[in-house]
Amino acid sequence: MKYLLKNLIIVFLVFLIISGFFTLLSGQAEKTGKISLSQLVEQINQEKINKINIEGDKLNIETKDNVKKEANKEREISLTESLKNYGVDPEKLKLVNIEIKEESQLLFWLGAVLPFFIPLLIIGFFLWYMFKGAQRGTMQAFSFGRSRAKLFSPQDGKNRVTFKDVAGLKEAKEELEEIVEFLKNPQKFTQLGAKIPKGVLLVGAPGTGKTLLARAVASEAGVPFFSVSGSEFIELFVGVGSARTRDLFQTAKKNAPALVFIDELDAIGRQRGVGLGGAHEEREQTLNQILVEMDGFEPNSGIILLAATNRPDVLDPALLRPGRFDRRIVLDLPDLKDREEILRIHSRGKPMAKNTNFTEIAERTPGFSGADLANIVNEASILAARRNKKEIDQDELRESIEKVLLGPERKSHILSKKEKEIAAYHEAGHALMNASLSHTDPVQKVSIIARGAAAGYTLKLPTEDRHLHSRSGFIDELAVLMGGYTAEKLVFDEITTGAANDLEKASDLARRLVTQYGMSEKLGPVTFGEREELGFMGREIMTAKNYSEEIALQIDKEVAQFIDNGFQTAKKTLIEKRKKLDQIAKELIKKETIERKEFERLMKRKVK
Repeated sequence: MKYLLKNLIIVFLVFLIISGFFTLLSGQAEKTGKISLSQLVEQINQEKINKINIEGDKLNIETKDNVKKEANKEREISLTESLKNYGVDPEKLKLVNIEIKEESQLLFWLGAVLPFFIPLLIIGFFLWYMFKGAQRGTMQAFSFGRSRAKLFSPQDGKNRVTFKDVAGLKEAKEELEEIVEFLKNPQKFTQLGAKIPKGVLLVGAPGTGKTLLARAVASEAGVPFFSVSGSEFIELFVGVGSARTRDLFQTAKKNAPALVFIDELDAIGRQRGVGLGGAHEEREQTLNQILVEMDGFEPNSGIILLAATNRPDVLDPALLRPGRFDRRIVLDLPDLKDREEILRIHSRGKPMAKNTNFTEIAERTPGFSGADLANIVNEASILAARRNKKEIDQDELRESIEKVLLGPERKSHILSKKEKEIAAYHEAGHALMNASLSHTDPVQKVSIIARGAAAGYTLKLPTEDRHLHSRSGFIDELAVLMGGYTAEKLVFDEITTGAANDLEKASDLARRLVTQYGMSEKLGPVTFGEREELGFMGREIMTAKNYSEEIALQIDKEVAQFIDNGFQTAKKTLIEKRKKLDQIAKELIKKETIERKEFERLMKRKVK
């Protein structure tokens, strides 16, 4: 449809130009004015004609009033004889200045040929355009099996990325420095009989810098970098993926030493034998070809395959065995120090205010990936531009954290007076429970301004990175989640749909405590349920029961008990601190937002 529309536009333009050309010619003829020979003779006899130019059978006439006119005579007879036949007065004719101009042969031939040549030219143009399109389609058909990998040259300074541009990931960079050293100086390893790994698998959560780190390896080593996504191997037609795999490795061998990077390896590297198509599935054929190619080149040939995935659990075991992907490097989420360094890297070239405190922003962003932190700095830049500021302030950075976590503020989402009071007590319940328990994180902000899908929110973030979570922390977290629900029931003797998300989170957490973490005192340190997944459907699709109906009943009772304990803890605490709950809620209704320092002062302030 796109190409048909393009062709129609071209045809329309061609005919528009041709019609414009002929309109111009006809317009000029109309402006000059044509007369017949009898009219010419009549005007000669009246002594109105000053000059006649003869050009072939065309007469260019100029009257004594300086008016231009045209007439045509018979080609075989002279002008004098033609005029005599029409009864011209010979004496009057002598008064007219008659000039004979040699007719242009070029104009003669153009006038004779163009009417026939222009249609042929148009037909020829369309035939050429059609053949060109057919040739393009033929070339695309022949190139269908070629690799779609993008080549990044080491001389490309614009897209150059080094290890200095990748913050954190100290252990991962140390592992990859060996790859760089081998590509620069392979003799150092080969003289000791060492074999460099054929493949390196980068494993980490989305946004942790897998692709960035792979490009940094190529830039540090100064070798060509071939980058391709796993999904680019697969097409509708059978055999295309295998052909592209062969072409990719052949191209890399010609440019050796070189790095080949396959992003999202799980798109083609999933475990075989679980798809709908069986052994003949196109994805499996592509994986088979990758395995063959990795066995086909020598360990020290100068070709190193890097791949990235965030789903190592679904990869085929044949990919992960020694001799293929020999080395697996895990990329963790950045810690506090790394987050601060990442923020500084992404703020380069941006006008940051003097009071910018990246340490505070890093403390507020535990669990954020490098991509999340880059997004925070970018959102802060957009906010500063929206406010017509010349510099990015700390306020924009703080607000961008909430925007990335919860979504933009919805100030147009105006609550009624009653709804605002309910939302205030709901969030005050969360905040008060969080401040009253010992195994919780400090409250950073409490707000009843809608963000994203939430009508209000209580933002609490840990002061340090955690890798292990305790049972006591989970029990307190359940009480905090039940704080909003309990506050609504205690104050208004009614519950609303505002607690739906809290109850969902509490139910999920309680079930994980029982079935996954072994934290139920009654059921003991046992996990329940087997997760199953099918390769062609992606993530897990069901949890198989490996326990009896009697155990299932006990699990349900334990989940309900965990949630009820959280509710009772919240109820007891909020009844004891009802005046403080009212104080926080009234402050929220008044100001709509309470920051951390203000909240801490509020908690220390005596209730009147």
